[in-house]
Amino acid sequence: MLASRIMVGLTALLLVPVAGCSTGPSEKDVATSFVNAVAAGDAAGAAAQTNNPDAARRGLEQAREHLAPVASHANLGQVTENEQGASAKVDLSWDFNDGKVWRYTSTVQLVDESEGWKVLWAPSVLHPDLKPGQTLAYSEVLPAPGAVTGAEGKQLMGPEPVVTVSLNGQEAGDVPGVAGKLAQALSPIEPAITQQSIVEGVGKTPPGQPYQVVTLRQADYDKVRSSIYDLPGVRFPAQMRLLASERGYASQVLAGVSKKVDEQVKANAGWQVAITDDKGNEVRKLHTVAEKPVPPTSVTLSDRTQRAAEQALDPIPQAAMIVAMKPSNGEVLAVAQNDPADAQGPMALSGQYPPGSTFKMVTGAAALESGKVRADTPVECPGKKVFDGMTLPNDKEFDLGRVPLHTAFAQSCNTTFAQLSVDLPDDALPKEAKKFGLGVDFDMPGATTITGKVTNAETVTQHAANGIGQGKVLASPFGMALAAASVANGAMPTPTLMRGQETKADAAPEKVSPAALDQLRSMMREVVTGGTARGLAGSGEVRGKTGTAQFGDGTHSHGWFVGYRDDVAFAVLITDAGSSGPSVDAAKRFLDGL
Repeated sequence: MLASRIMVGLTALLLVPVAGCSTGPSEKDVATSFVNAVAAGDAAGAAAQTNNPDAARRGLEQAREHLAPVASHANLGQVTENEQGASAKVDLSWDFNDGKVWRYTSTVQLVDESEGWKVLWAPSVLHPDLKPGQTLAYSEVLPAPGAVTGAEGKQLMGPEPVVTVSLNGQEAGDVPGVAGKLAQALSPIEPAITQQSIVEGVGKTPPGQPYQVVTLRQADYDKVRSSIYDLPGVRFPAQMRLLASERGYASQVLAGVSKKVDEQVKANAGWQVAITDDKGNEVRKLHTVAEKPVPPTSVTLSDRTQRAAEQALDPIPQAAMIVAMKPSNGEVLAVAQNDPADAQGPMALSGQYPPGSTFKMVTGAAALESGKVRADTPVECPGKKVFDGMTLPNDKEFDLGRVPLHTAFAQSCNTTFAQLSVDLPDDALPKEAKKFGLGVDFDMPGATTITGKVTNAETVTQHAANGIGQGKVLASPFGMALAAASVANGAMPTPTLMRGQETKADAAPEKVSPAALDQLRSMMREVVTGGTARGLAGSGEVRGKTGTAQFGDGTHSHGWFVGYRDDVAFAVLITDAGSSGPSVDAAKRFLDGL
């Protein structure tokens, strides 16, 4: 028994020295494995080499998430022993692409524990200045965007501070609960924000990335800050952004201009790495590359014309739009939409609608250029006419009998212009429409536009329908404003929006013959003096064309007026208006506002 106790004691004595030294990987091996794993983005592998794997993994994952490098590198210096164990310098570099590289030196401490050498974890391992509860974060340093000025030199947009409210689902924990509180605070400012919309947005966002709930003007953020600031997972990055002088002002067109300016801002951006706290607030800058200033932007929009257009649409309950441009050089003067139209997007620029009788400008020009008719040629205008089994009526089946072409145009006789189209070649209207800009595709900096589409007629009924702007004819208000500008100018002007930036077109259309144009202009004047737009007779030397375009099941109609006065060409569209009358009224308000 005594012998057994002596042997146990001897064994214990023999084991004591073994517990005080490592038999596994050396301190250099451990340090090397750690820095290699950090460089490779293997947070779990690096954390396994530390004395606190859970804290190390969280810290490393958080730093990599907020730095988001495209590559990283680490070089271990000489490992030297000290009283605490061992230490080594580590040269770290983070590559953020495009030549953006951040380099610095940190220190790794190692301790010899019972299970072997371990990296002594602390946030300062990643960077000497990093403390608990903090992380490293990369961000672009965006220059303030330059102001946007209009045709009269007035500022239309200027840089203002904005705050983006974002939600990180992983950090939030109870996403529906946080989303509900966010929606409750934000919905008075942005009614479209709901708990469901936020939850769905977070669900569609890649894990670890924040979902941008809304971007608020500083004044609006100040109203809700106290209600949302302490919500878990919610962050509030601030920046300077271009905003219109008034909420909703020229919103559809200035949004495109703002995107182009944003491209300049992005190209001139600097960058920085900073220490941030657990709310994402900057604690200290560690590395900064300065941004470059962004010059101001000048656009062709006329504040006077834009406001006249917006005010002309204010009383209208349906979606309504006005586009105006200068015939002499194609400068876009106004793009206005009311709230119901805004809810559908930039419809004034790219929405596709049947242009109805406004397209008789094209049909009339094609007929005049064919040489088969002149403005004073007698034509038939029956109340209705059958085209290969399809009955096509005039409005309320009015019957003019036999009248000059200019009268049929002024009174908008469908049966006359359907027959004119039937008598033309299949490709006549698409070719003629191109001369007015319809079907020409533009790359206009600052706005995405679609002018319209006119296809060949393959049957008699298609000929008839296309001739009055129905059938397979589509156009946007932008396209019809360009058509009116082409009549006024004598050739299609190339539209522009941002000064100093060239618009490219996929076609260089032929001109309408001067003889045909002179007659068309006279016919368009008669529309105002004695035709369907007599409500504009007191608004100056206006030339134009009304249009009522059926859509859907044929029981509803859009209302149009397209025309020009002096060096302003414009198109007015009121959807589901029932007739062209409301568009004529809006055109009068617009012109009187000028």
